[in-house]
Amino acid sequence: MRFLLLLTERDHFARWDALTEDQRDVAMDAFRTFAKAVQERGEIVDGDALFAPADARTVQPGPARTVTDGPYAETVEQLAGYYVIDVADLDTAVDLARLLPDLTAVEVRPTRGVPIR
Repeated sequence: MRFLLLLTERDHFARWDALTEDQRDVAMDAFRTFAKAVQERGEIVDGDALFAPADARTVQPGPARTVTDGPYAETVEQLAGYYVIDVADLDTAVDLARLLPDLTAVEVRPTRGVPIR
């Protein structure tokens, strides 16, 4: 079963920039531990860190499909990155999410498996 893990936090990008090299190394070790644990229980289908919201563009709904700068909605929390993992069940996905660095909240959401091809 596939799950989307959304990594969100207030002021994530400023907080990351403020970390020392040692703190970043600890965080990166946690990401590697997470990846290894997922591989032992399933697979990482995809994942990446994102640029800041200011670098986003949003294609708005409607016939004109107007493009605006920034994210779709103004939120306090910023989407910092994501993973798509394929593991046995929600409990396993949540257990794995707990291995990620404690710099962000992690929303764990099952995907519907709608074919895209």
